[in-house]
Amino acid sequence: MKLGVFTVLFADKSFEDMLDTVKAAGLHAVEIGTGCYPGNSHCDLDALLESEEARKEYIGKVTERGLMISAFSCHGNPISPEAGFAKESDETLRKTIKLASLLGVPVVNCFSGTAGDHEGAKFPNWPVTPWPNEYGDVLKWQWEEKLIPYWKEVGQLAKDHDVKIGLELHGGFLVHTPYTLLKLREETCDAIGANLDPSHLWWQGIDPVAAIKILAKENAIHHFHAKDTYIDQENVNMYGLTDMQPYGEVQTRAWTFRSVGCGHDLKEWSDMMSALRTYGYDYVVSIEHEDPIMSIQEGFGRAVTNLKTILIEESPSQMWWV
Repeated sequence: MKLGVFTVLFADKSFEDMLDTVKAAGLHAVEIGTGCYPGNSHCDLDALLESEEARKEYIGKVTERGLMISAFSCHGNPISPEAGFAKESDETLRKTIKLASLLGVPVVNCFSGTAGDHEGAKFPNWPVTPWPNEYGDVLKWQWEEKLIPYWKEVGQLAKDHDVKIGLELHGGFLVHTPYTLLKLREETCDAIGANLDPSHLWWQGIDPVAAIKILAKENAIHHFHAKDTYIDQENVNMYGLTDMQPYGEVQTRAWTFRSVGCGHDLKEWSDMMSALRTYGYDYVVSIEHEDPIMSIQEGFGRAVTNLKTILIEESPSQMWWV
């Protein structure tokens, strides 16, 4: 496995300075935002799609530093009832798939999206309980009329371009658990898989090691994010895990994103690395920094230090002892 970073935390740096920072930290890969929620500070999609020379120069700056691009990321909501954002998300995703294909980047990360509750809705609707029965009806409509048709088309587009789609299992979107990911994959194609981020699993009560086993057995992990979550049980008792307080309310929130090792100990993280290797994922572990009580540099540095102690980088040796 290789250690990388989702470079949106360095959005204030130039492309070259960002790459130098990543190289100096001893990492091997970058995951680069191409638009929508992550922004596109380090990737001008249209300029790169228009010019082969620009693409050669762009990828050359990466490879000459001994780095690789593990994925392009364009997290948005392509099935949103808000037409403008849905259009932006869809167009950005399609362009990103094309650029990934041209540059040999194997994965495009994004969200599955969330539709409204009917054709004329104004806002997304994320049902989380089957009763009252209207919620179940809404969910069925969203999947059958919006989610599956969209990803049948875009999943095939990705497959035709030899690109994998890594859906982040993020609350608020229709695909947010191993079950919903595998359900959509079954209804579409095997280009659809997970960008597995354990931080979103913990607050849903899902064991990340178990999720890795479930998904990796189906060859459905396309990328991996390294971000931790601290669960504050006293606050859970007050607000529950579907806590709607802003992320900045750290003192009272039920859970908070943290740098690797600050929410769960390194034994748990080591178990995840072992499960990834055991069940066939041997690609990039990409650091994502969203820690509200640490600076970017300190949170990033903490994650790098901790992950370097547990990452399994070399191929396994022969079992010489048996």
